[in-house]
Amino acid sequence: MNILSPSILSADFWKLGEDIKAVEGAGVPWLHVDVMDGLFVPSISYGMPVLKAVRPHTDMFLDVHLMIEKPERYVEEFAACGADLVNFHLEATEDVKGCIDKIRATGKKVGITIKPATPAETVEPYLELVDMVLVMTVEPGFGGQKLIPECLNKVAVIRKMITDRGLATDLEVDGGIHLDNVVQALEKGANVIVAGSAVFKDDIAANAKAFLNRMQ
Repeated sequence: MNILSPSILSADFWKLGEDIKAVEGAGVPWLHVDVMDGLFVPSISYGMPVLKAVRPHTDMFLDVHLMIEKPERYVEEFAACGADLVNFHLEATEDVKGCIDKIRATGKKVGITIKPATPAETVEPYLELVDMVLVMTVEPGFGGQKLIPECLNKVAVIRKMITDRGLATDLEVDGGIHLDNVVQALEKGANVIVAGSAVFKDDIAANAKAFLNRMQ
């Protein structure tokens, strides 16, 4: 099943609740929550208070993407604030297996992310331990960037790894996804699509529905 996970990084924080309800009302099942610390990536976004504020007001699956150094420090806090899936960068920790185990211990789903320069093969040892792999198709840290086409080749490689092992692991792409390239990402093997600026502008509900129709 193909899943749309709009990133609230591109939402209007003056009316964040309204923007979230717009995508939820359009039938979108997931919400992508980008957490940036200004260290692992240049930008600082938001953290646990925003997640905690959103959680009581939506039944959407909260897909929390930690772009932070030593993510294992905050796993329990993000789980407690309402994350359904805690996703961390392979490059951000010296103990990948330990971080996976820590997330699993909270009862939440586990995701692992790689940046554009990180080879697809680096996730291979962890495929059977996680629920989702996220391939960044832009350098993490800023919204509104253009997709790096070569990154989609990594999506195809990882999809083959997943298929060859008979796994049900979700494969997510994030960065520069628009209506004109989302099908290409799906054809490479992604089944979870993060879109931010392409959804949270103008008529948000109409944008979300257009993605859902294109992704069928």
